Amino acid sequence: MTEAKIRTILEAVAAGKIAPGVALERLRLLPFDDLGFARLDFHRHLRRGVPEVVFGDGKSAEQIATIGKRMAAAGVNLIVTRLSREKAVSVRRRLRRLEYHAVARLGAMVVEAPKVTGHGAIAVVSAGTSDIPVAEEAALCSELFGNRVERIYDVGVAGIHRLTARAETLREASVLIVVAGMEGALPSVVAGLFGKPVIAVPTSIGYGVAFGGLAALIGMLNSCAGGLTVVNIDNGFGAAVAATMINRVGLDRPEGDGSTQIDHQRTRAPRA
Repeated sequence: MTEAKIRTILEAVAAGKIAPGVALERLRLLPFDDLGFARLDFHRHLRRGVPEVVFGDGKSAEQIATIGKRMAAAGVNLIVTRLSREKAVSVRRRLRRLEYHAVARLGAMVVEAPKVTGHGAIAVVSAGTSDIPVAEEAALCSELFGNRVERIYDVGVAGIHRLTARAETLREASVLIVVAGMEGALPSVVAGLFGKPVIAVPTSIGYGVAFGGLAALIGMLNSCAGGLTVVNIDNGFGAAVAATMINRVGLDRPEGDGSTQIDHQRTRAPRA
């Protein structure tokens, strides 16, 4: 159940339009729905600003479909990462509305279109074409979380002029997600050129001594560009969550939450 729907129910109770018992029935899925093999956290969006996302690898098509049906019934969008093409075909037999994005290996069933919010766009940058699958996971998740996304692909350090040609877009973006394999140099370059939060995503792309993305991960963690944030190898989803939260800092405080602002004026010491 979305925040807007919960607010509507509470306002209806306050106005005397529906009885508390009716409201309780409508809110029966608080705080989660126990399916036996999974406990669906429908109110993660209320707590964190992003919905629960299903990790498809290791789950059966039947389990994913069951989760999707429950989420749709609750008015919650379904996002499934690491979903193979073969499994997606099987899931779609049960969930016809599921849309599969093959490059990102991501499935989505949108029950309610996400409202676009944030200070600006999230720019998703890939060093090479081989990094695009991870970049697309980050970009699609960011869009499904309600962000405007700009894609800038294949602009790695082997031809840095390709990156600088998109400098204006990068300067205008609110947050930058930079995806790179091999030695993982691109995030350091981007962080050194642009004064925006940069989230680096190492990929498992590279020859033998890249060690499945470990070389890129270590290189990013050792970046001399201060403030560079690094997520796990191939974790486009994690980068999208972090970028979404950064993009909404100061915008997601609900009205009437009773919070108080800190008085930064210097207080006077009491007289003795």
